[in-house]
Amino acid sequence: MAELNPLILALAGTGITFAGTIVGASLVFFTRKEINQRLQKLFMGLAAGVMLAAAVWSLLIPAIDLNADDRAPWLPAAAGFLAGGAMIFAFDKISAGKQKNKPNGLQKNTDSAGEPRLRTSKLIFTVTMHNFPEGMAVGLSCALAGTQGAGASIASAIMLAIGVAVQNIPEGAIIALPLRSGGSSKKRSFLYGVLSGAVEPAAGVFGAALIMLTSAILPWMLAIAAGAMIYVVVDELVPSAREKYTKVATAGAMLGFVLMMILDVMCG
Repeated sequence: MAELNPLILALAGTGITFAGTIVGASLVFFTRKEINQRLQKLFMGLAAGVMLAAAVWSLLIPAIDLNADDRAPWLPAAAGFLAGGAMIFAFDKISAGKQKNKPNGLQKNTDSAGEPRLRTSKLIFTVTMHNFPEGMAVGLSCALAGTQGAGASIASAIMLAIGVAVQNIPEGAIIALPLRSGGSSKKRSFLYGVLSGAVEPAAGVFGAALIMLTSAILPWMLAIAAGAMIYVVVDELVPSAREKYTKVATAGAMLGFVLMMILDVMCG
C-alpha cells in the first residue's frame, strides 16, 4: 500500500469524530428534552468498548512493535501509558481548582441560575479537555495507518474514529441542551456544543505533525494516547454508563469491544 499523507488522514479521521459532536449539539434545534437515557447509556457503553479495544490493538500493541530498542520493548508502552493517564488526571485537578476559585457569590447562590451555569461551565471545560486525547488517539491511529508497513489498517482507524464519534453525540447534546434550558438561544447553545469538539481535529493534526518530524517519538505518542483514552473510559464513561440501565451499557461495551477487536485482528 502506498504511503498516504499522515496529516490528511488525521484530519479526515478527526473530522468524523467532530461530526459526532455537531450531530449531538444539533439536537437542540429539534427537542427541548434531554437525550433518551437508555440510548445515551447504549452510546456510552458502545464507545467505551470500542475505545478499550482500540487502546490495546490500535495503540499499545503498535507502540510495542514500533519500539526499536530490543532491550526494553515494553518501556515506551508502559511509561507512555502512565504519562497519558497522568495528563488527564492533571486536567481533572485543573478543572476542580477552577471551580474552587470561582467567586463566593456563585458558589453560595444555589437557588439562582448561577449554580446551573457553574455546572455547565465545568462540563464544557471537562468535555473539551477530554476531547484532546481522543482527538490525538484518532489522529495518531489514522496517521499510523497511512504509513507503509506500520502494521495498522485504515479500516481499524476509521472504526476507532466512528466509535469516538458515537460517544461525541451525547457529549455534544449534554452541553447544548442544558445551555438552552438555562436560557441561552438555540444558536448559542449549538455553538458552544460544537466548540467543545473542535479541539479534536487540532489534537489529531498536532499528533500527526509530531510523528512526521521524527518517527522515534511515535511509540511514545501512541502509548500516551492509549493511557489518556483508558483513563477517560474508566473514570468518566464507565461510571456514567452504569448510573442507570447498566445492562444496556454493559451490552453496548461488550459489542463495541468485540467489533473493534475483530476489525483490528482481521485488518491489522
